[in-house]
Amino acid sequence: MSDLRIDGVDTVLLDLPLHRSHRFARAGMDAQPVLLVHIRTRGGVVGTGEGVVPGGPWWGGESVETMRVVIERYIAPLLLGRTVDDIAGIQRDVDDVVATNLYAKAAIEVALHDAWARCLDVPVHTLLGGLARRSVPVTWALGTEPAPVVIDEAMAKLDARLHRSFKLKMGAQSPVEDVARVCAVAEKLAGVAGVRVDLNARWDLLTSLTHLPRLVEAGVELIEQPVPGAEFEALAEINHALPIPVMADESLRTPTDALRLARLRAADVYALKTTKSGGLRHTKAIAEIAAAAGIPCHGGTSIESPLGTVASLHLACASPAVTWGSELFGPLLMRHELLTTPLRYADGELYLPDGPGLGVELDPDAVRAFTRE
Repeated sequence: MSDLRIDGVDTVLLDLPLHRSHRFARAGMDAQPVLLVHIRTRGGVVGTGEGVVPGGPWWGGESVETMRVVIERYIAPLLLGRTVDDIAGIQRDVDDVVATNLYAKAAIEVALHDAWARCLDVPVHTLLGGLARRSVPVTWALGTEPAPVVIDEAMAKLDARLHRSFKLKMGAQSPVEDVARVCAVAEKLAGVAGVRVDLNARWDLLTSLTHLPRLVEAGVELIEQPVPGAEFEALAEINHALPIPVMADESLRTPTDALRLARLRAADVYALKTTKSGGLRHTKAIAEIAAAAGIPCHGGTSIESPLGTVASLHLACASPAVTWGSELFGPLLMRHELLTTPLRYADGELYLPDGPGLGVELDPDAVRAFTRE
């Protein structure tokens, strides 16, 4: 095993163009900014992590620009001379200096796992306890466009055998218009594909109780985060009122959140994201709390590049609780490939690659082409 001591931390900021605009309730994007973090050991091994947020700081308060400052100024100096297998100790010391900034911490933590696993010549999932599966189903996320546009996109994905379920973004229109749009899509896809919705925490309790039953009637199979993340009790009331699952996302960032949601029975499904929770270990802890409470998990996305996506894939494949599939479609939305060997998507599934560490290699020409000046 090579020398595990860290002798360098580098960051690279990329802008990755998308095939089409992707809109959320509060934001949209034509390109996804991505921060790559490389951790070098004295033995010559390099581990890489990714800092990324879905469409900017509106979701979690961080951006790739803030992550870069926090990592370069506050976190990187704490790593030099430490060993890449000292992840728990590094996390403790970083938390003493940086209070939250979970997205920035996730980039560092994943890079440490990648480097350590490469030093051991094992895949990252070995460090997480081994495999529960080798692939996960992938739901395709549709934006806030009009129903005919969304239906055409969904049917094209079905015809190509790429996806079997779809998630629609809501919250950018009035509730009445939004519900009518989603109902039109759900009724068109009834019996053909699963339809889920994500409100990105845009509605209040009364609006949710008034309008969500109509979505149930139309055949929507899951409602994601209708109310703001801090409103645990409101989420619980909605969950108790609806006959279909409610999934927690903005309400679920830490293991403590997972425990509180379980006590309230506020969500039937947990959306796991290594990005929002500070990395693989904290996300694994959330999945274990969910398993103990009998709550299934879903592999969520922050629209990661292939690198961040495969990190989340290792976590999803190593967590028995991830039985509600995933939304790890980020690389499919991006116009250009970032890896020397692309991730394998087939028949609605994403398959885990072989090899040490994360099991992928960045294409240096692609990294240079999309590096921000």
